[in-house]
Amino acid sequence: MDDRNGNARSKIAMLRGLRQVRQFGSERVSQEVIDDILEVARWTGSGMNKQPWEFVLIRNRETLQEIVQAENSGSYLAGADFAILVVMAGDNKEIESFDEARLTERMMLAGAAHGVGAGIWWFKDGGAAARRILGIPQERQVRTAVAFGYPSEGAASGRPKVADARKPLTQLVHEEKY
Repeated sequence: MDDRNGNARSKIAMLRGLRQVRQFGSERVSQEVIDDILEVARWTGSGMNKQPWEFVLIRNRETLQEIVQAENSGSYLAGADFAILVVMAGDNKEIESFDEARLTERMMLAGAAHGVGAGIWWFKDGGAAARRILGIPQERQVRTAVAFGYPSEGAASGRPKVADARKPLTQLVHEEKY
């Protein structure tokens, strides 16, 4: 195997091992790690390089709890050390939905590089309660928050079961023609 970077296998292992985390421990994530995640988000590519996003960083657990209670779902968001709420411009919803998905996955990967777990949480009805609580303008699109924190022991122990459930490549890949 051609390994020009010297550690491609470990990078691939990290990519393959990325999982949605919904159970977080109590250890706090440093501001340096949060800044790294936000920098990766800032540098994520977007359609026509529009960068149609802004972020609301929420470190206050009471605020996270208030959002969860007001939205009446997403209990794991309240257990996170922090969350990054993604606010999209709302100018081109089709392109922006692709950009938003790409962006959230990259934030999760940035967290994983530091050993921080992450879970993507979608808002019902455009996040009306979160908009009100966080003061987000009505013309902006609100769909996603990413919850971050160091995974609890229970979250880490469940990972192999998910990996075993993946379809084999023979069921997914068609060469040259479908």
